[in-house]
Amino acid sequence: MTEIATIILAAGAGSRMKSAKPKVLHQIAGRAMISHLLGTVAQLKAAKSVVVVAPQMDDVRAEVVPAQTAVQAEALGTGHAVAAALPELVGFSGTVLILYGDTPLITRETLEKMIDLCNREDGPAVVVLGFEPDDPAEYGRLVTTDGGQLSAITEYADASNEVRAIGLCNSGVMAIDADHIHDLVGALSNENSKGEYYLTDIVEIANKADLSCAAVIGDEDELLGVNNRTQLAQAEKIAQRIWRQTAMQNGATLIDPDSVFFSHDTVLGRDVVIEPNVFFGPGVTVGDDVRIKANSHIEGATIGDGAQIGPFARLRPGADLAAQVKVGNFVEIKKATLEKGAKVSHLSYIGDARIGVAANIGAGTITCNYDGYNKFKTDIGAGAFIGSNTALVAPVSIGNGAIIGAGSTVTKSVETDALMVERADEIQKSGWATRFRKMKLRLKK
Repeated sequence: MTEIATIILAAGAGSRMKSAKPKVLHQIAGRAMISHLLGTVAQLKAAKSVVVVAPQMDDVRAEVVPAQTAVQAEALGTGHAVAAALPELVGFSGTVLILYGDTPLITRETLEKMIDLCNREDGPAVVVLGFEPDDPAEYGRLVTTDGGQLSAITEYADASNEVRAIGLCNSGVMAIDADHIHDLVGALSNENSKGEYYLTDIVEIANKADLSCAAVIGDEDELLGVNNRTQLAQAEKIAQRIWRQTAMQNGATLIDPDSVFFSHDTVLGRDVVIEPNVFFGPGVTVGDDVRIKANSHIEGATIGDGAQIGPFARLRPGADLAAQVKVGNFVEIKKATLEKGAKVSHLSYIGDARIGVAANIGAGTITCNYDGYNKFKTDIGAGAFIGSNTALVAPVSIGNGAIIGAGSTVTKSVETDALMVERADEIQKSGWATRFRKMKLRLKK
């Protein structure tokens, strides 16, 4: 196997996105498109990766670290963009993959097919990735000989009716022998109506130099280029479909797969059951035998084995749930540790807290963790019982086994096994309600 280098073209402003940020930074499943692609490239263990950016794209530079970047000073076509990256590959010998930052769904397997073809004895100098859509529309066509050699890439506008009848379309992705790439790119011309350097002309140049060219066929979905918000939504849909299928193949039950949305990094254990309308944001790890009930939103959370979540639960970043924890309906957990067997079953907010082993949090309980300026912690010991409608004003500690009476506002620490009740004295006046109503009726007349 020869070494691999990648050039990723990411200098496009993405005007059709109607956005203030570069196109390649728009996200699919919580991750920028360019980072999806770099994640795939990392699986290939490329010796070098160069991302081509436009001037002032500092946010893209920051996103792609540790990849190198090269600046395309002017937008003069794809060939010009590749030329901007070539100084970073001086002395490199191997296969150079040319990829696009707005084509985030391309798979490792497809790229390896291209690399393997290049690595064959007497392999082609240029390999172009094609696809065969149901409707070729106005894609450029890959023209091949009877022997299977790639003879040309013809743009739709320049194609004859015979060429337009070809179903094999150009994705733009290429693999080029590094021993030839400098000469081939250097031979590109901008003598065309737009005055740009087209990378597609490399095939014709290579053939004239008696260098062989070939095509590899990929899947249409993975080659979707994202140029606008509609295509971004299409890419999201494709990615979600793949991840749902993978989750089920790996032992999770999705009752209504189409209503479950994963992040790019969601990790599910074995025998997880996910009910309809569950959304996973970034940074979620779910243990074995967990059930996530309908309409729950989970982000930045760890869920231990055998836990039950929801319905209508929200786990925010920093939620760390141990085994057998129960978080019920309309409960929000933020930056809190719930130890084994703890229960927060209804209508509660737990933030900046530790809930001890087997502690029970009654309905309507809140940890008052914020005073308008700073956050403070609530610590609840093992086996503690917090009565309904309790306000725990942090910083405060509740000892192991302590019981807090319903309706209490707790501002001081509670001892182990103590009972704490905070309520105003009850007042009951017999017959007062009847007298009150009579008085109001007289006044109304």
